[in-house]
Order: sequence, then structure tokens, then C-alpha cells
Amino acid sequence: MTERSGGDLASKVGSTLPYLRRYARALTGSQQRGDQYAMATLEAILGDPSSFDASLSSKCALFKVFHSIWVTTGAPLSEDETGLAGKAQGHMSRLTSGTREALLLHTIEELSFAEVGAVMDVSTSEVEQLVTIAYAEMAQSVSGRVMIIEDEAIIAVDLEAITAEMGHKVTGVARTETAAIDLAKREKPDLILSDIQLADNSSGIDAVNSILTNQPDTPVIFITAFPERLLTGEGPEPAFLISKPYTEEQVRSAISQAMFFSSTETLKA
Repeated sequence: MTERSGGDLASKVGSTLPYLRRYARALTGSQQRGDQYAMATLEAILGDPSSFDASLSSKCALFKVFHSIWVTTGAPLSEDETGLAGKAQGHMSRLTSGTREALLLHTIEELSFAEVGAVMDVSTSEVEQLVTIAYAEMAQSVSGRVMIIEDEAIIAVDLEAITAEMGHKVTGVARTETAAIDLAKREKPDLILSDIQLADNSSGIDAVNSILTNQPDTPVIFITAFPERLLTGEGPEPAFLISKPYTEEQVRSAISQAMFFSSTETLKA
């Protein structure tokens, strides 16, 4: 491999790595485990640059290497997980194989069915079936109380409607950091949907961090026009991050997946 081709490969991998880390976190339910898989993916490419399929888009090529490792290790469910990730293991173990992967790739990562098929090495029709099964299985698994932190009224109403249609209870909508903290104290949520920049220039991130101090096992989905602020690789990052403008399918997928990390009291048998 020439120096130039090596530089081109590094550039392609580097530009899509934040999205692989996001996907790996959502898939494993753990930033640490997700980053371990992302690192293993990079090491595999360094060891064999030809594993990065040049016939695919950079994102698909990187994710395909990840999946070759993920499948080889058996998409393991760790017996050592605690907290949110530990609570999720029992639910994930009952899901049809490949469904969460297909759903995340198609909705959160916005890959077409054909692209997901290339990543997972399955047919397009099989991907469509996996996504359908994923929605059905997750809808039957969990329901809970969802808190929304959003200062734009139209978006707040939209998120509230999507959440309610999925069978979850919306505890309320907060437009500022202070209001969010107060709402969480009054109505303990099982899941938080949060914007980053709020009405009074306060921070959704600060609001969430404050809430998590007292309610550490609460999963969070950030929905933001500034995803780069949470994809830096520095410090803790959310497992679920949706960029504005979002689609209803993305929100539904993220809520279904994140509810696997909700407290056991809200889980249906």
C-alpha cells in the first residue's frame, strides 16, 4: 500500500468513525464496550487494509468490517454487565438475531435496505423483514414514562405525539434547564428525550447531567441540530443521538431501543 493510498484510507475511516462509535454504543448499550469494538475494527483494517471494501461507501465499508467482528464473536451478551446495560441483556437475548443491528443501521445511521444488506451480508428482502420484526418485538417488550426537554413548540408537540402513539406516557415538556430539573423531580422519567440548546440559552446537556446525578439509570436520547458537540470522543457520550431534522422512524427506533435500558419497574413480562 502506498503512502497516498494509506492516507486516503485513513481519511475515509476517520470521517465515518464517530458514526461507528455511535452505532456500537447503541448496539452494546455501553460506551466502553462500544469503543472496544470500534477499536477492534480499526485494528482489523490496519492489519488488512483490503478488508475495507472500496466498492462500498466509506461508512458502509467501515461498518461491514465491524460486523465481521461482531458476528465472529457471536454478538455477545456479557454476563458481567451491571446497571442499564445489565438490565438490557435479558431483553436483547430474547430478540430475533440481527433485528437490532438492522433497525439501528437503517433508522439511526440512515442506511438504505440495500446498504444494510451489504454491511450485514444478507439480502435486501431479509433486511426489510428484520426491521419489521424488530419494531414488533420491541413494541411488545417495554413501555414507560418519557420526559421531553425541547424549547421549540412544534418539535415538542411532534415528539410528544410520536411517544404517545408508541404507548408511552409523556411526563411533561420542559423548555429550560431549570424547568427540566424540576420536572424530573416531580415525575421520575424512565427515558429522557432532550435537545442541547434551550430557550433561555441554557444547556440540555447540563440539565440531563443534573438529572442523572439523582437518577443515574435513566437512558437519554439527544435530538439536536449540533451532533458534533456530542461526537467528540472526549468524555461520556450518549448511546442515542439523533440529528435534526429527524424522521419519525428515527425517533421511534431510538425510543424502542433506549427503552431496553429503562428501569425494570416499567418492563412488561
